[in-house]
Amino acid sequence: MSLRWPPYKSTLLRAPLREPVPLPHNDLHWAVFGDRPVGELEHDLTRGHDGEPLGERIIVHGTVTDATGKPLPHTLVEVWQANSAGRYAHAADRHPAPLDPNFSGVGRCMTNADGEYRFVTIRPGAYPWRNHENAWRPAHIHFSLFGRAFSQRLITQMYFPGDPLFEKDPILMWVPDEAARSRLVAQFDLSATEPEWALAYRFDIVLGATPMEQPS
Repeated sequence: MSLRWPPYKSTLLRAPLREPVPLPHNDLHWAVFGDRPVGELEHDLTRGHDGEPLGERIIVHGTVTDATGKPLPHTLVEVWQANSAGRYAHAADRHPAPLDPNFSGVGRCMTNADGEYRFVTIRPGAYPWRNHENAWRPAHIHFSLFGRAFSQRLITQMYFPGDPLFEKDPILMWVPDEAARSRLVAQFDLSATEPEWALAYRFDIVLGATPMEQPS
């Protein structure tokens, strides 16, 4: 099945022309991660700078499970995102929105024994991306997860409920099934909100079932 989707123009250049090669499953006892352990404060994207970042502070949390519903403990969860003005702290981002010296937009954490993760961050802004005339990406946070093996790695995006840009975004609309698209949208979670400090959103992730923004 082709991963080329003409409304999302870069897939015409990047999508493979051959079918994927299945990899043998190699179950591991622990998650795979980089060349250093996850730091104690890497889950909080609002810290580690000289001051507070600009924007609406939020909590993003959820549970990582396998396709059978079994929680996946000790799983690496990585996020990256634009700042509240819709700009990434990356040299390739030329959007003329302000950079925030107190927000780098990247974080990591490990799921706990119950497969739960939690980030503190700033709600990202929408940004233009030149895919088509007057093209804007809905606000979103990128996720990367390692399960029990490299073959279980998932890269996806989390969206926020009620965004008017959903139907204008060919990346989200690349997922053909409406129910599958809805699994990419976080749920507002009042129970996890911290009064007078941060709103909260819940985004549960199922390795093997969470949409990867491609036709199913």
